[in-house]
Amino acid sequence: MANGSVRVRFCPSPTGNPHVGLVRTALFNWAFARHHGGTFVFRIEDTDAARDSEESYEQLLDSLKWLGFTWDEGPEVGGPHAPYRQSQRMDLYADVAAKLIDGGYAYHCYCTAEELDERREIARREGRPSGYDGMCRVVTPEQKAAYEAEGRTSIVRFRMPDEPITFTDLVRGELTFTPENVPDYGILRANGAPLYTLVNPVDDALMEITHVLRGEDLLSSTPRQIALYKALIELGVAKEVPQFGHLPYVMGEGNKKLSKRDPQASLNLYRERGFLPAGLLNYLSLLGWSFSKDQDIFSIDEMVAKFDITDVNANPARFDLKKCESINGDHIRMLDPKDFADACAPWLQAPHAPWAPEDFDPAAWEAIAPHAQTRVTVLSDITDNVDFLFLKEPAFDQASWDKAMKGEPAALLTTARAHLEAADWSDPESLKQAVLTAGEAHGLKLGKAQAPVRVAVTGRTIGLPLFESLEILGQERTLARIDAALAKLAA
Repeated sequence: MANGSVRVRFCPSPTGNPHVGLVRTALFNWAFARHHGGTFVFRIEDTDAARDSEESYEQLLDSLKWLGFTWDEGPEVGGPHAPYRQSQRMDLYADVAAKLIDGGYAYHCYCTAEELDERREIARREGRPSGYDGMCRVVTPEQKAAYEAEGRTSIVRFRMPDEPITFTDLVRGELTFTPENVPDYGILRANGAPLYTLVNPVDDALMEITHVLRGEDLLSSTPRQIALYKALIELGVAKEVPQFGHLPYVMGEGNKKLSKRDPQASLNLYRERGFLPAGLLNYLSLLGWSFSKDQDIFSIDEMVAKFDITDVNANPARFDLKKCESINGDHIRMLDPKDFADACAPWLQAPHAPWAPEDFDPAAWEAIAPHAQTRVTVLSDITDNVDFLFLKEPAFDQASWDKAMKGEPAALLTTARAHLEAADWSDPESLKQAVLTAGEAHGLKLGKAQAPVRVAVTGRTIGLPLFESLEILGQERTLARIDAALAKLAA
């Protein structure tokens, strides 16, 4: 395809919190546009006044900016096809609907809900498709007058062609839909309000979208849209039918499609836990696509350089939170140390930090940060990992205390204290040797010997490298905490 000829769109509805499936769709569209030097259009589908909210709209914009997406046309940017919010484009939809009706591509349907239900039930009993049966395809002026005299209202339906619709899906290959499985469908409500089935393809046509990359759940509506595009081309509204690619489902627990209700689906969860945009996007890109057989970690720029929609796998992709965390941890370790220290800032202050602001020691943080960078998988982990430095006393985890303080911990701690007091506190290796020697005096290897010391000083059995942590905490505070642990044991 010609460089710059690609035009894709991302068109979410502003309802609730953004979820990771939505982000994956945005990512694939954005990467496809950037790979081909094309245009990424950001459009807001906000015609459902009952569900849409301005708060969700602002949250959408904020989320895309946090992830690092930029759009070439859309809200706050503008463009040749403005406005980019459907709620501001109603006149356009009314005009196109009128042209479809006048051209014979759409018609008024006066069937009541009760009549439709009755006919569908009969069709189901007889083993026939239960979609709309075309009852109102031909309504005489006399019938129309009689319906309106009864007080009936009408919706507007698009007239589907009576032949199969075949298209080549960029992900799934050639697909064919037969007429009995794609009946005439509504495009305007009885009150004249346009439905998604009209506004979405009309906007794509007017905005000259060349590729529609969207979720597999929308595949069944594609033949409807293709038929509508062809009508719009004949009416001079559209220039061409876009190419379609339907992205695989993202599956959650129990091999069920990941839904908005699933806790791990919320984008806000990942922001709050301190995922890096680069780490999260790296993982989401692997839900249906792969960089190579032997490489899972890559930058967004590397993804863009390699991404093509035809490489996407049609099979469902399973969301694995552990792998997502692991990949994010790799991206944390790839950060420049200063960038890592800066990124942790929100979790080192209220409301996340359990210590008083005046107890935070920037020098101690600067010293411990490189050690923390090698251990955390999400930035919010940093709070528990370094709290021993800034709290007046350790935040003891009772389970850790019970686990570490077995056997004769008081005797070991007493010996370790004596050796630590005599150690060289400018050298972590000297501190390690002190604890090692204390352990040997009690018949313990280093792993067993250091556990009571770690819990006494940090409150936990696992954490950052112990002897580097002791050096940064300092001799006075370390020995005081061992004394406090001995007193607790004695009590």
